[in-house]
Amino acid sequence: MEIDIHALHRHLSSLTDHIFNFLSPIEYAAFVSLVQHHGYPTPLLDWTYSPYIFAFKRASAPIEKVRIVIFDRSQWMADWRQLQRLMPARLHFSMIDALAINNTRLIPQQALSTVTNAEDIEDYIRTKEREDRKYLQAIDLPLAQRQEVLGELNLMGVNAGSLFPGLDGACSQMKDRFFGL
Repeated sequence: MEIDIHALHRHLSSLTDHIFNFLSPIEYAAFVSLVQHHGYPTPLLDWTYSPYIFAFKRASAPIEKVRIVIFDRSQWMADWRQLQRLMPARLHFSMIDALAINNTRLIPQQALSTVTNAEDIEDYIRTKEREDRKYLQAIDLPLAQRQEVLGELNLMGVNAGSLFPGLDGACSQMKDRFFGL
């Protein structure tokens, strides 16, 4: 994070309308979120308020189901102090509400991120759960419903073109239309 993100910032500065101030945790998180949404590896884990298209879009045989993990963000944030830094010392799992500076994908994808220094996120969260308070749950959906779900989402305007503004999303949307989902 101390070497590659700064080098990436120098490399991308001509492609963004904003010069990110890395001394500001808010702008640093916005930059890391921006590059995460364009495929650069970061310590962020992306979540969405609209999971179905992401669950089904890339799924294919031989798997028989897709899993949607539901995280109780509100309860977690009420119960556990959140850190807004990417490299803290204590063990944590924190929500990052990054600003969408130059990030045209953040809002349409209904995205939010988490950052952690726990090796096994699910195990760490489970250690914080009690019998009366669960933060994680999973729903498995049959892959056989893929075409139907993606078709219904497309009718509602939720597709690659709306989630990935720009040439990549538009081409992916048209590819799905003319060559199948």
